[in-house]
Amino acid sequence: MSVRGIQATRPIQAARRIQALAAVVGAASLGIEIAATRLLAPWFGDSTLIWANTIATVLVALSAGYWLGGRLADRNPTVAGLSRLVLGAAVLLAVVPFVAGPFLRVSVHALDHISAGAFVGSLIAVLVLIAVPMLVLGTVAPYAVRLVVTSVEEAGRVTGRLYAISTLGSLAGVFLSALLLIPFAGTRRTFLAFALALGLVAAFSLGRRFLLVPVAIGILIALPTGVVKAGGGTVIWERETLYQYARVVQEPDGQRQLQLNEGQAVHSVYTPGRWLTDNYWDEFLALPLAATSRPPRSVAILGNAAGTTARAYGHYFPATRVDGVELDGALSDVGRRLFDLHGPNLHLHTADARPFLRGAKRRWDAIFVDAYRQPYVPFYLATREFFTLVRDHLTPGGVVLINIGHPKQSHALEKVLSSTIGNVFTHVVRDPSEDVNTVVMASDGPLSADRVRAALPSLPPDLRPVAAGTAGRIAAGLRGGRVYTDDVAPVEWLIDASIVQVAADGNR
Repeated sequence: MSVRGIQATRPIQAARRIQALAAVVGAASLGIEIAATRLLAPWFGDSTLIWANTIATVLVALSAGYWLGGRLADRNPTVAGLSRLVLGAAVLLAVVPFVAGPFLRVSVHALDHISAGAFVGSLIAVLVLIAVPMLVLGTVAPYAVRLVVTSVEEAGRVTGRLYAISTLGSLAGVFLSALLLIPFAGTRRTFLAFALALGLVAAFSLGRRFLLVPVAIGILIALPTGVVKAGGGTVIWERETLYQYARVVQEPDGQRQLQLNEGQAVHSVYTPGRWLTDNYWDEFLALPLAATSRPPRSVAILGNAAGTTARAYGHYFPATRVDGVELDGALSDVGRRLFDLHGPNLHLHTADARPFLRGAKRRWDAIFVDAYRQPYVPFYLATREFFTLVRDHLTPGGVVLINIGHPKQSHALEKVLSSTIGNVFTHVVRDPSEDVNTVVMASDGPLSADRVRAALPSLPPDLRPVAAGTAGRIAAGLRGGRVYTDDVAPVEWLIDASIVQVAADGNR
């Protein structure tokens, strides 16, 4: 090849390298945004507020990066300089899932003690942690444009092509993150996978010695995530499902707990040889007696998890048909394997609660709603339209029970849900069985603690104290809350305000 041919080839090679950098940076930017919400969700929930904070942080960081990248590009634009920026972003992204841990633990500690200041501060700190690599990624776009545009005549065409490539990369990053990497590799390895891709494409333009960065990231990917993660218990199963991080922790006494969201919520418990939990799950066995003094002939459990309530019904009331509805099929699977989730009349369904009810042809004597993710509640399970759908799937005189998790001494959420369900049903009662859990029950038929007491002689002996305690706590539902609808249901604001209020009261 002639010298002129070689000289003509070099700009083409440089342009292709820049396009490759733009594609991978686009993929990483959107893929990490998806992964960032997954990183935060176990600790702060996956409400619209968390999404809004994450998206806003990414947009602000990218905007700052565009400004900075433009200034850097005007000084001394080179492919090597652009590649160094991408390599720096790779290193920062690889650090995020490891450095974020201490901030998240502080956040959990703050939430446990209802200290809203530290809670909000830690959330901001984690978002800032993600914003730093995003800012560096933002510098790539204007820097790359400066490199590929060599004349005014071709500026539009070349810039348009570069942005199209970057946007296609972003599209690939979204689907890679949401459909492949997070479900099958986990959140930590999703960060590392995008960091590895950035490191490889940058090192290709910088030289062999820079391959040490992607090699180091590859080693981090290969490291195991660990076995013991929870207090004195041992993690005997863990998985990044399509919906959340889930693990089973076995305590020294043999009890197993299904923990979601890094242990911030225990959704099922199992102790070999025992069916009562000394927790709110037991109330689902006793409260329905307030309607008819007999166990329900059929129940639907919306949010079955690993089946604590379903298993207990199979033991105490084997004639009762139990339909366990759980969005995350992995939890049903681990329930069968590790939580003795079996019953003579048990039927498991993998479905979202509201679509399941909408498509169901059956009616139940009792419907239990335990699908809430503390501290946040899916808004579409807290509205008048949802409870109307529930009522339409109850037999005459049937009951609906709702587990409501809340901060200690905070009744704002309970008031709203009681008012909303009271807008649909005639009778509403409450059972404040735990400091942070209240079970609310509603029906179009009368509800009475005396009916629970009348049922005591017919109950299994070990269930009688539970029912007696339930009868002693039953009280009228709380009033004063707003009725939520599908159109207006500001659940996240309500819960955040409750946390702030409790924190303010505690600091007085």
